[in-house]
Amino acid sequence: MRSVGVHEPLSRPGDVTVGDRIFQDFAERYRQYFPRVFAYVYGRIRDVQAAEDVASEAFERAFVKADTLRHEQAFGTWLFTIARNLLISYCRKRNRFGGPVNTDLVDSLPADAAPEDDFLEREEVAKIMEHVRGFPRREQDIIALKFDAELTNVQIASIMNLSESNVRVILCRTLQKLRKILQEEG
Repeated sequence: MRSVGVHEPLSRPGDVTVGDRIFQDFAERYRQYFPRVFAYVYGRIRDVQAAEDVASEAFERAFVKADTLRHEQAFGTWLFTIARNLLISYCRKRNRFGGPVNTDLVDSLPADAAPEDDFLEREEVAKIMEHVRGFPRREQDIIALKFDAELTNVQIASIMNLSESNVRVILCRTLQKLRKILQEEG
C-alpha cells in the first residue's frame, strides 16, 4: 500500500468516490420511482403541490434512513411504506379524505378523442372516483397502490401488513363492488 503525501489529493479527477456512487444510485432510484410515488400520493390527496411535498419528503426520509434498508430488492416496498405513512400523517393533519372530486385530475386526462367522447370519459372517471372515495380506507389504499402506484400484490401486502392472498381478495371484492355499483347506475 502506498502512502499519501500531505499535498497529494486522495482521489484523482474523474475518480468516483463512494459518496458519489451512493448519490448516483439514489438519484437513479428517484428517477425510477418518483412518478409512481407522486401518482399514488396525488391519487389520494388530489393536490399537486401537497403531493409533490409528500413524495419529496418520502424520498428525503428514504435517503436519510437508507442504512435501515435490510434488502436492496425491497427498496420499492420500503419507499411506498414511507410514502403511505407520510400520507396518513398529512391526511390526519388536514382531514382531507372524502373530499369532493378534484376536476383538475379529471381534466388532466388525454384529450385525443372527439370532444363528446372526451367529455363522456371524464364524467365516467369522475363517477368512478366518487364511488371509490366512499369505500373503506383500506380498500381505497389498495386501489391507489395497485392502480396509481402500479405496485404488485406482493408489494401492497408488505406495505399494508396483509398477506398477498388477502390483498388479492380485497382487490377482487372491491372491484366487483365497484362494477356492481356502476352496472346498477346503468
